[in-house]
Amino acid sequence: MVSRRLLMASLCALFVASCGDAKGPSVESVTTGTAPPKAVEKPATGVRVALVMKTLTNPFFVEMEKGARRAQQATGIDLQVQTATQETSIEQQIQLVEHEIQAKAKAIVIAPGDSMRLVPVLKKAQDAGIQVVNIDNRLSAQAMQAIGMKAVPFISVDNEEGAFKAAKFVADQITQPTEAAIIEGIRSADNAQQRKAGAERAFKSNPNLKVVARETANWKIDEAYDVVQRLFKAHPKIGVVFCANDMMAIGVIKYLQESGHKHVLVAGFDALDEAKTALHAGQLAATIDQQASQQGYLGITTALQLLRGETVPMEVNVDAALVTKLSLK
Repeated sequence: MVSRRLLMASLCALFVASCGDAKGPSVESVTTGTAPPKAVEKPATGVRVALVMKTLTNPFFVEMEKGARRAQQATGIDLQVQTATQETSIEQQIQLVEHEIQAKAKAIVIAPGDSMRLVPVLKKAQDAGIQVVNIDNRLSAQAMQAIGMKAVPFISVDNEEGAFKAAKFVADQITQPTEAAIIEGIRSADNAQQRKAGAERAFKSNPNLKVVARETANWKIDEAYDVVQRLFKAHPKIGVVFCANDMMAIGVIKYLQESGHKHVLVAGFDALDEAKTALHAGQLAATIDQQASQQGYLGITTALQLLRGETVPMEVNVDAALVTKLSLK
């Protein structure tokens, strides 16, 4: 894990240097800058709550952990943060949930790497009396229903709308026929599917744009670099690239810098610090802040509400805010 963190940090540095069953299907919204919900009461000492995330090699999940730790400090719970090695390490994430079942956790807050493959083990957790809260990437409702898993609270942003905002920002700058590409996340993940759909909707709004490629880079810097290298060999006139997260946008920008491709508009998603640096440098046109810390905080506090038998919203939409160079000033 440490070595991968160092690798990610080195890549980013190089880039910068080069430039429960809940009742009632209610929905709540949390906007940027909104104060967090009222502090929850401290549960009994020793209550084990697990936060299971995809990885810590992506700064987005580092921020998510910070939010969960904030909830831990406010409540005194026994918070166990579990992460897989990579965002594609789905089997490892399944094993982490199995571990928490064996450890008799009272609640599991999960940002699943896959929308379907985590469902069976989470059903097992439910059957063991463990409360489950879904954050970041939505579990498949169809997969849950098929095996009899109860609905769980979901906390995230509107990924389709967020991607639309970022892609529309670059699409609106195109005034002549231009080719575009979409770099997707893990295709079996709901948030990746929604972000692709949002980008496609935005690009369709401008008749001057033609999407010539849709490829996955599985949320990774290095894969995005390799993918976009292949895309530009096949489509050298690409002028717009939407990336479903900032890590992939970093890989794309690194390739564009090294290959001398100028005047290509790139949009990302996550508002990482590295992305903000790229915005200032004019290397990135737009990104989306989906408040990872707030998602982590709300995931934990929602789990504690369930443990107290309280009714919680089945869906909480955290604001997805467009971030550009102008908005950073």
